[in-house]
Amino acid sequence: MTEPSSRESLRVVDNQPPPLAGHNVVTSDVALTEALTHHGSADVVEDLMLLGLEAGTAEAREHGMLANRHHPELTPYDRYGNRIDEVAFHPSWHWLMERGVGHGLAATAWELQEGGDPHAHVRRAGGFFAWSQTEPGHGCPISMTYAAVPALRADDAIAKEWTPLLASRRYDPGVRARSDKVGALAGMGMTEKQGGSDVRSNVTEARATSEDGFYTLHGHKWFTSAPMNDMFLVLAQTEGGLSCFVVPRVLADGTRNQLDVVRLKDKLGNRSNASSELEFDGTIGQRLGDEGRGVRTIIDMVAATRLDCVLGSASLMRRALAEASWHVTHRSAFGGRLVDKPLMQNVIADLAVESEAATALALRLAAAVDRPGDVHEAALRRIALPLAKFWVCKRTPFMVAEALECLGGNGYVEESGLPLLFRESPLNSIWEGSGNVNALDVLRALTREPEVLAAWITEVGLARGSDHRLDRAIDDTLALLGDVAGLEVAARRLAGQMAACLQGSLLVRFAPAEVADAFCSSRLGTTYNGTFGTLAGGDLRAIVDRTTPVL
Repeated sequence: MTEPSSRESLRVVDNQPPPLAGHNVVTSDVALTEALTHHGSADVVEDLMLLGLEAGTAEAREHGMLANRHHPELTPYDRYGNRIDEVAFHPSWHWLMERGVGHGLAATAWELQEGGDPHAHVRRAGGFFAWSQTEPGHGCPISMTYAAVPALRADDAIAKEWTPLLASRRYDPGVRARSDKVGALAGMGMTEKQGGSDVRSNVTEARATSEDGFYTLHGHKWFTSAPMNDMFLVLAQTEGGLSCFVVPRVLADGTRNQLDVVRLKDKLGNRSNASSELEFDGTIGQRLGDEGRGVRTIIDMVAATRLDCVLGSASLMRRALAEASWHVTHRSAFGGRLVDKPLMQNVIADLAVESEAATALALRLAAAVDRPGDVHEAALRRIALPLAKFWVCKRTPFMVAEALECLGGNGYVEESGLPLLFRESPLNSIWEGSGNVNALDVLRALTREPEVLAAWITEVGLARGSDHRLDRAIDDTLALLGDVAGLEVAARRLAGQMAACLQGSLLVRFAPAEVADAFCSSRLGTTYNGTFGTLAGGDLRAIVDRTTPVL
C-alpha cells in the first residue's frame, strides 16, 4: 500500500465534531424535560416528542439558515401601479411557519385551556422553547398570535370572530379576507417614532365613523413586525384618550385596508422576520375595549409576549450551549479532548447552569398561565414576568458570546450558526420594553400592588432552609426593599437580585444538587464577578454530562 500524497492528505479532515443533527431537541435536554414534568406531566414530554425530533433534523437546521440568508422583500406596488404593500418570504420561512403553527405554538393553547387541558400553556411553552432553536426569527409572528388572544377577550364578539382562526393549526399565508382563511396570524403596532416605549405620547389619531365601534386611523407606527399578518392590535388617540383597535389587513368585503408599508427595517438580527414602518391614512380599525383604556386593553398581550421573550432568550441560551458542549465533547487540543480539560469543564458547566436557571424560570411562568383563577399565581406572574424579562434577556448576549468562544474561530463563521444566535441575542431585551422599562415596572408593581411582593416572598420561601446562600440572598433583597419609593436608581440591581433568587429557589427545589449548588455559590455568592468559567469547585463533569446533546 502506498502512502497518501500530501495533496491527498489535505483532503482528509479529522478532529472536527460531527454535525449536531439527528437528535431530539426535547428529550436530549434534561433540564427542559424535568421542568415540563415538574410543572406539567410526563405526558407533556411525550406530546412534544415529534416536535423535538423534527427540530433536531438537518433539514430544519438548513431551513433556518436559508430563511436568514434570504431576507424578506417588500413590493409596494404591483406591475400595474396598484398599491399592494406585500412582503415576500423565502420558502424556508414558510416551511418553518407551517410547522410552528402546525405544532400548535400560535394560539392553540388558549382553546385547549378552555377545553379543560390543565397543562396547555406549559406544553406550548416547551414546544416554543424547543422549536425556536431551529430559527428564532419566525417565532415573532407566532408569539404575537399567541399573545393577541387574551387582549381580544376585552370584547366577546371580536374574540369569537378571531380566536378560532388564531388558534388554528393550519398556516394560511396570503392577503385575503378573514372569511376566506382557515388560519390567521396577529401582530401589534404600539410604538411611534417620537415616543418609543412611551406609548402615551403617541400621536396617531382615531376618528369615529358613523358605524358604532369603527374608526379611521391617521398616523404612523415605527415598529410593526410581520406586516403580512392578518390583523394587528394598534394604539391610537381618540377623544377619550389612548385606545386600542383591531386593524385587519383585509376588510370584511374583501377590499384591502389602507395600510401602507413604508419600508422594512434593516436590523442587527432577526433578519428572517420582516419588521416594518406603517402609515395610516383612513385605515379602518375596530375599537377593542373602552376609549381611553388602550394600554389597559393591550397590556394582556404585552404580558404574553414578555413570556415569549423569556422563553425565546432561554431557547437561544440552550441552542448556544448545545453547540458549545457538543463541540468540546468531540474536539481535541493540547493532548486530550477539550471536555476533559478542567477549565473548559468549568466554562461549559457555568453556561449550563445559566441555561438551566433560565429554562426553569421560563417554564415556571408558563405554569402560572395554566392557573388563571389562582390569586398567588396571578400576583407572581405580575411581578415575575418583568423580573424574568429583565434578567434572562439581559444575560443572553453575554452567555451566547461565551458559548461562541468555546468553538474558537469555528464559532465566528456563519456556517456554525453561532453568529446568527449572537445577532439575535439582544433582541428580546429590547422588545416589549428594554431593561429600564422592565426594572421600573417591577418598582411600579411593588409600590402599587402589595400582593406581588407577598407572592415573591411565598415563592422563594418554598426553598427556605435548603441553602444558606439562597437564604442570605433573600434576606439581602428584602433589606434592599426597605425604601421602594427611593429605589429607582437601583432598580436594575433590585430586579436582578429578585430574579436570581427566584431562579435559585427553583433550582434548589427541583434541580440536581450539583446544579443548585453551582448556581447558589456563584450567582448568589459574595465573590461572583459575572465571568463564565469561574465556578468554585463542585461536580462540574456531572453538570457537563447532563447538558450535552445525545444523538
